[in-house]
Parts: sequence; structure tokens; C-alpha cells
Amino acid sequence: MISTARPCTRSFFCCRAQPMRYPYLDRSAARPVSSVIFTEKAPKPIGPYSQARKVGNLLFVSGQIGIDPATGKLVEGGVREQARQALENLKAVIEAAGFSMEDAVFVIVFLRDISQYREFNEVYAQYFKTYPARAVVEVSGLPAGALVEIAAIAAKP
Repeated sequence: MISTARPCTRSFFCCRAQPMRYPYLDRSAARPVSSVIFTEKAPKPIGPYSQARKVGNLLFVSGQIGIDPATGKLVEGGVREQARQALENLKAVIEAAGFSMEDAVFVIVFLRDISQYREFNEVYAQYFKTYPARAVVEVSGLPAGALVEIAAIAAKP
């Protein structure tokens, strides 16, 4: 049973204060059901993680890099080619979960070289009609020597 008793307002350290239980901290409360999303249309994870996890109406997509799922290797070329492949991989995972790119509400982009920001944006803009919120950060390294990695959160109404 969850207690709604409030502590005494006279003093924080009042001896008559009763502890208050918070339902969101209650370990016995039911946890939301989550499901693992996997598709052959995107590269297999190269570490101990899922391509995506669906929890309720939310989808959390792991970072995708420019690996061609058919060959398992990074695509040839620069940031444009890798960005295009990473976005295709992201799209494949999102669609495998029954979502669309328009359901993306937040995207985080990791670039090896922030000076390639404009080139990346030219490719990125082609994948969304309505742009999600986004963060772009420069990093010193990415898995498999990638130039770009893209992760996302999607939500359905």
C-alpha cells in the first residue's frame, strides 16, 4: 500500500514526520513491457546491444553507422556516403518497429569532424519532412572507423 501521509510542516527533522512513499520508486509496481527490435535490413549489432527497443509508444534506436548490411563493411566514400547509409540503416530499424521517419522526435548525431557538418546536413535533410529535435557533437572516434553515427528516439501518438 502506498502511503500518502505528509511529513510535519513544522520542521524537516520533526520526530513525528512520517516517510512518504513514491509510486515511481516502488519496485513492486508493474514495469512497462519492452520489446527488442531486429531487422536484417540493417547491420547486425557489433557489440552487446539491440538495434532498438520499443517501450509503449516510444522507440529507442541505437546508433547506426554507414555499414552496408549486405557486406558488413563501411561503405566507400566520405561523410555523405556514410551518412546516407547510416540514415538508411536508421530508417530500416524504425520501419521494422512499425514506425516511420516522421515519428522521430529526437536525433543525436556523432561526427568525427565537425567541419563536415554542412555536407552531413545536405544528406540528412532528404530523410525528414518534419525535422526532429537534434543534437550534433564532434567525437574523437567511432566504431569501425566510421565518420558519422546516428541514434534516434521515435514516438507514436
